[in-house]
Amino acid sequence: MVLKDLFQSDLQKEIADAGYLKNFSAGEIILNMDSYVKSIPVVISGSIKVIRTEEDGREILLYYLTPGESCIVSILSGMKNETSKVKAVVEEDAEIMMIPADKAKDWVKKYPEWTDFIFNLYQKRFEELLDVVNSVAFQKLDARLLHLIRQKTQLYRSKEISVTHQQLADELGITREATSRVLKQMEKDGIVELSRNKIRLL
Repeated sequence: MVLKDLFQSDLQKEIADAGYLKNFSAGEIILNMDSYVKSIPVVISGSIKVIRTEEDGREILLYYLTPGESCIVSILSGMKNETSKVKAVVEEDAEIMMIPADKAKDWVKKYPEWTDFIFNLYQKRFEELLDVVNSVAFQKLDARLLHLIRQKTQLYRSKEISVTHQQLADELGITREATSRVLKQMEKDGIVELSRNKIRLL
C-alpha cells in the first residue's frame, strides 16, 4: 500500500521485481557506519532511527524514518558506492523494502518520480539536521530532552512510551546521570510522569 501511494505502476513493478521485503525487530541494526550500502531501505511499516556515532563512542540521533520514507544518506552512499556515514537501527518492529543500490542509481535517469522522491527526502532531512544542530548548539538540555520525548510520543502515537534513561541519553549524546537529573526535575514540574522504563507526557 505504501509503494502505491509513492510511485506509479511501472516503478512499483520494478521495485517489486528488484527488491525484497524483510521484517526486522526493534533494536536490530540494519546499517552500520563505515559499511558499504548494498541495499536501500524503504520503510513499509514501523520506524527506524538514524544515528551518528563519534570516535569516542557517543551517539546522537539525527532523525527517524517512518512509513514511506528512506534514508537519504544511505541512498547517496549506495549510489556512489561509498561507505555509510550513519547507523540505522529499528525503533519499532518494521517491514522494510530493500532495494538494490545499483537499481536506485539506474532509476534516477529512468523515472522522474524516483528523482523527486530523493529530492524531497533530501530537503526534509536537511531541515531536520538543521534542527539537530540548532538544538545541540543553542537549546538547554531540558528543552532537548522534552523535544525528544515528544518526538517519541508522536512516533508511537501514545502519551506513554517505553524507554530507559540510558536510551534517551544515548540518542542525545549525553550522560545517563544528566538525563535522569533533568527527568526528575521535569517530573517535579508536572511535565512528565516517570515509572520503571516508562515515561508519560502530561
